[in-house]
Amino acid sequence: MGEPAAESTPRFDRLDALRGLAMVWMTAFHFCFDLSYFRVIAQDFYRDPFWTWQRSAIVSLFLLCAGAGQAVAVGQGQTAFRFWRRWGQIMGCALLVSIGSYWMFPRSFISFGVLHGMALMLILTRFGFARLPNIALWLLGAVAIALPFLIQDPFFDTRTTNWLGLVTRKPLTEDYVPLLPWLGPMLWGFALARAASVRTWMQRPLTSVARPLARLGRWSLSYYMLHQPVLIGALMGARQMGWI
Repeated sequence: MGEPAAESTPRFDRLDALRGLAMVWMTAFHFCFDLSYFRVIAQDFYRDPFWTWQRSAIVSLFLLCAGAGQAVAVGQGQTAFRFWRRWGQIMGCALLVSIGSYWMFPRSFISFGVLHGMALMLILTRFGFARLPNIALWLLGAVAIALPFLIQDPFFDTRTTNWLGLVTRKPLTEDYVPLLPWLGPMLWGFALARAASVRTWMQRPLTSVARPLARLGRWSLSYYMLHQPVLIGALMGARQMGWI
């Protein structure tokens, strides 16, 4: 997730548009989730493959874009100050998500969701893996995705240890994006953005239809933090008015 960069740093509009597409998809998904929460529709978002696979695809696309964005930042010589300033914004928003979810879902509040996971993965990607060749990033990404299916232990089933992802059962939480397997898409996004053909594709001009998505993609963190309060507030207002 990203915000507008400094004017001296060129944007990759197609990457922004791809991130914007993920945000539109996420909004539609969360709107349906909220309709289910308010009992307007009856859907099982925790077990129905139609919804669980969509969630996995949305998170994967976000992390792929985040990895690609980090590769672009490294390639453009982003300073440590700018990285840590951005990281602080993400981590601060992650804490707000935990607090807000505890207020709404005290039994299943978010302790390690997408923003928490992204904050950790960005540090690992930037300072642990950024100098590795692309083939190593592809292999490490595949290992990260495979490990949770090969190794599980009850030790990792607690709130203080489930952030790694080697759980024997999914924790009771409204959002869960542990390090494994989700580091995989971020590493793959980083590797993709360093490939010459992909960088050429990202620099091509956008069609007029895609430009709004690019503008949206430049404000992804702000949008992420605001879209659910707006959706929930609108549905609460609709209920008060007797519309639902």
